[in-house]
Amino acid sequence: MSINAKTDLIVTSDVDEVSRPVVAMSATMVTKDWEHAQHQHRKAQLLYSVRGILNCEIEEGVWIVPPQCAVWIPGDLPHSARGSGETECYCLFVEPDAAPDLPKTCCTISVTPLLRELLLKVAGFPKLYSLDGRENRLIATLLDELAAAPVEDLHLPMPRAPRLRRLAEMLLSNPTDKTSKSDWATRIGMSERSMSRLLLQEIGMSFGRWRRQLHVILALQRLTKGESVQTVALELGYENASGFITMFRKAVGKPPARYLSDRTTGTEPASVPSILLPDKTLT
Repeated sequence: MSINAKTDLIVTSDVDEVSRPVVAMSATMVTKDWEHAQHQHRKAQLLYSVRGILNCEIEEGVWIVPPQCAVWIPGDLPHSARGSGETECYCLFVEPDAAPDLPKTCCTISVTPLLRELLLKVAGFPKLYSLDGRENRLIATLLDELAAAPVEDLHLPMPRAPRLRRLAEMLLSNPTDKTSKSDWATRIGMSERSMSRLLLQEIGMSFGRWRRQLHVILALQRLTKGESVQTVALELGYENASGFITMFRKAVGKPPARYLSDRTTGTEPASVPSILLPDKTLT
């Protein structure tokens, strides 16, 4: 199924009418850079990335999800989606009351080997599978695994205060800008102390941590597309690859090559910061 051709994987007009707790779909052969405008459906949605980067935008921003992770989108939540590079992904539409303890908010989860195999298996079921047979029992197991899947700390909320929002948009438009925190505060008409205090109040993290996480995610987008570590490091404003690798290892726990290798081979993923981006061109 090509997402670019029909977009049935993400936006399915009749998905809410299917009288089953789960509707599963897959896209194993897709072209580069697909996208869908904002939409919503009553059923919750899980988008699992096998290959490529997924972006999901809600009002507060965009979750960028690397391979071997998935983004969970609660039902009735307006969102748009985009695949970056060549993507391979699986999608579930889930009734809100299909199982207890399903996530209540948009989040990124680690896909365990068992959950991955269940997703692949269920994607081959007919839309109206039997509610009394083996298929429904496997669906129940999948929902149990989904409810128990670890939620990764991949969320960086965007500030709502107008001046902080302007700061975020300027940083996103030019992530290589090495302007100091005090100069950024001056640009948006705040003192450094006030800017730091308001950032902590609104998004719960410092300016420095926000910018480091931005670099990690932008790097993941480029590295997944095959760009070299050296090229990415220079494009993000680092003087050499060594400095970039040190930053990446500190943020993720692994150097870039090891992190991507683990994702490609399906090794249990480590937590890695993700980020919400307000740039509408991403979705």
